Amino acid sequence: MTVTSTKSARAAEWWKAQRRRVLGGVAIAVVALAIAVVVARLLRGLPAVEAFIEAYPGIVPPPEGTPVGIPAWLGWQHFLNAFFLLLIVRTGFELRSKRRPPGFWTRDNTRWPRTAGKPRRMGIFLWFHLWLDALWVLVGLTYVVLLFATGQWLRIVPTDWAVVPNAISAALQYASLDWPTENSWVVYNSLQQLAYFTVVFIASPLAILTGLRLSSIWPLEGPLVRAFPEKLARAVHYPVMLFFLAFTFVHVVLVFTTGALAKLNQMYTARDADDWLGFAVFALSVAVMAVAWVLAKPPLLKRIAAKSGRVQG
Repeated sequence: MTVTSTKSARAAEWWKAQRRRVLGGVAIAVVALAIAVVVARLLRGLPAVEAFIEAYPGIVPPPEGTPVGIPAWLGWQHFLNAFFLLLIVRTGFELRSKRRPPGFWTRDNTRWPRTAGKPRRMGIFLWFHLWLDALWVLVGLTYVVLLFATGQWLRIVPTDWAVVPNAISAALQYASLDWPTENSWVVYNSLQQLAYFTVVFIASPLAILTGLRLSSIWPLEGPLVRAFPEKLARAVHYPVMLFFLAFTFVHVVLVFTTGALAKLNQMYTARDADDWLGFAVFALSVAVMAVAWVLAKPPLLKRIAAKSGRVQG
């Protein structure tokens, strides 16, 4: 058996193992969800728990001056984040599979910071992954700037410790399938607020920092290496990706089970309406992402990469 065929067999086995893990994870999640529903409904039958929910209904009134509504730029940000994250996750799995890249990109007028004197060379999936990362970071930075420039940060940054008991209350209501009443056009419930805050200000910076640590930009020696070991970065980077996947799944499920037309209009057309326009824009965005998924294959990636360097393989 040749070296190439051995690596291909290992990659195929890796993908099989990933599918088994996904199926096992889904099974565990379904069982855990069923248990959570049963426990939550039992708790809701206790007078003390109902009194807690009455005292903390799941929503903290927004601070004075909080903007009402969702601006159009936030809809574009929503689409771009979903678009880039979809492809980042795909290329991330390709990189973790350890499969031999179908091609290599080399740029002769630059040097690897970590390989003194050698031309810059990387697998085509790594090249694509890094470009996607850069574009996602650019979108994220634009989002944060606009968030604070327009006052929209008040919608997702907790400013009152009451958000904690209200988030617990909202979680109990969701788990018991007696979901909290909320109007996200005006204010997010406390659980949503904490989730969005975590995505923007904790998970995203962790993904960026650990990604930089695993890239060629990070030095091979010095205090930065000792302060942030590569092993630690790998141990954090993958779970962060799983967190994004879990968040996306829950987010989509809740959108389609808590007034889909109104939510999609808010998210994609910046309108507080119940018509089908938001759904149409959402469907179009899904179609664009599906096309990108299909087209993001080695032949096209090689042609694009060849415009900025030499491609082999």
